[in-house]
Amino acid sequence: MTHPQRSLARRSFLKAGATVLGAGAFGLPTLIPSRVLGAPGQPGANARFVIAHIGVGGMGGTHLQNMLRFQEEGKVKIAAVCDCDDNRLEAAQQRAGGAAAYRDYRYVLERKDIDCVLIATPDHWHAVQTVHACQTGKHVYVEKPASVTVREGQAMVAAARANKVAVQVGAQARTAKGGWHTCRAIRNGIVGRVRKVTCWHYASPADDNPVPDSAPPDGLDWDLWLGPLPWRPYNRRYQPANFRWLMESGGGQIRDRGAHQFSTILWCMDADRQTSFTVEATGTVPTKGLWDTAVDMHVVYQFKNPDWTLEWGQPGNKVGKTEFGNVFWGDNGQLVLEWEGGYRPANPEAVNFQMPPGGKEVYRTDEYEDFNMNHKADWFKSIREGHLRPAVDIEIAHRTATLCNLGNLSMLLGRKLVWNGDKQEIVGDEQANRMLSRPQRHPYGL
Repeated sequence: MTHPQRSLARRSFLKAGATVLGAGAFGLPTLIPSRVLGAPGQPGANARFVIAHIGVGGMGGTHLQNMLRFQEEGKVKIAAVCDCDDNRLEAAQQRAGGAAAYRDYRYVLERKDIDCVLIATPDHWHAVQTVHACQTGKHVYVEKPASVTVREGQAMVAAARANKVAVQVGAQARTAKGGWHTCRAIRNGIVGRVRKVTCWHYASPADDNPVPDSAPPDGLDWDLWLGPLPWRPYNRRYQPANFRWLMESGGGQIRDRGAHQFSTILWCMDADRQTSFTVEATGTVPTKGLWDTAVDMHVVYQFKNPDWTLEWGQPGNKVGKTEFGNVFWGDNGQLVLEWEGGYRPANPEAVNFQMPPGGKEVYRTDEYEDFNMNHKADWFKSIREGHLRPAVDIEIAHRTATLCNLGNLSMLLGRKLVWNGDKQEIVGDEQANRMLSRPQRHPYGL
C-alpha cells in the first residue's frame, strides 16, 4: 500500500502545517485559509455524498460497513479513510476498495471534494475533530458522547451553527423502533404522568492488575492517538479500547451508556428544553491502577416545571432482564425499556399501545430496518432538506452529554451542583465552573 500521505513524517507535516494554521471562528484554529474553504453543500435528491471516515476501529467499522451499503445503492462515495493505527487503516482501506488512506485527520479536512465525515475516534477527540470539520464546511456524524467537557460541547454547537452544517451524534435510539414505540407510548400517557425515571447499569471495571508502561505497538502513532490529552507514555491500560475507564478520555459507564440512555429518556419525557436541573452523585473510585472512573455510582437529577427525577444506578435496581435499561414510573404504573431502545425492542405493552383520541405522534424515520443505517439516513435527509437538524442534533447531544459530565463532576467534588442551562454555568460554585473545561495539548486543541 503506497500512499505518500501516510508515509509523510509527522514532523514534516507539522512544519508545513504551521504556514496554514490561523485564527478562525470563535478564536478556534482553521486548518486552511478561509478563501479556499468550500461552502456547506446541499446535494440534490440524486447527488451522491462524498464521504470520509475518521477512526475505523470498533464502531468505526460499523460505520464503514453502513457506508459500503449506501455506496452500493449509489447514495455515497467513500473517498477516504483515516486512523492513527496503520493496521486498522490498511484493513479499512482494503474494505473500502482503495479509498485514500490518511493517518492524520487534518489531511482529510483539507480536501474540498469531501462533503461529510464520520468520526469514531476515542471520546477525547470528538469535539476537536468535529469543530475542525465544521469549520471546513463538512457535515459531521460523530460518535457519542458528544464531548468530555461542557465547554467542548458548547464549541461544537457553535461551530455547527456558524458554518451551517448538520452534526448528527450516534445515539441511535431516536431513530430506532424500540425508542419510537416507547416514546410514543410514554408521551401519550401509557403510565400516566411520569414523575421518576430510573436507570440500571452494570459496574465499571477496576484495574486490579496494573501493567508497566511500554513502547506502543508497531503501526500506532501514539502522539496522534493522545491528541489533545497531556503527553504520557504508552500503556496497555490506556489503549486499545480501555480509554473508556479514564475520566479524561472516557468518563466511565455514565458517559458511555448514559449518553444513550439519557438521550432516549429526554426524548420520551419531551425534556430536550429542560436544560436546568440539580445533580447530586456518589460513587466509588478505584485506588489501584490507572483507571479512575467510578466502579459503582448513584446519581440523582431533579428537574422543575414539570417536576420529575432522573436516577442513574450503577448497578442500581435491575428491573429488566438485560444488562442495562431504564424504568418510567408513572401515576398509573411503570414501563420498562431494556437497553436504550436501539439494540433491543420496546416492551410488548409499548409496541401494542393504541393511540388515544387526540394523541400526538412523535418523529419517526424507518427508511431502513437496521437502526444504524436509519440513523445515518436521517442525517443525510437533514442535509438534503436543508434544515440541518437531524434527530440527534449536536445541541440535543450536548445537553445529554452535560448530564453525564456533571454527574461525574458532582461525584468528584462530593457535593450537589445546581446547573443553570440558560447561562451554561453552575450556580454559586466557582471551583466547579473552572472544571467545565480543561487545557488541551497543542496543536490539537480548540
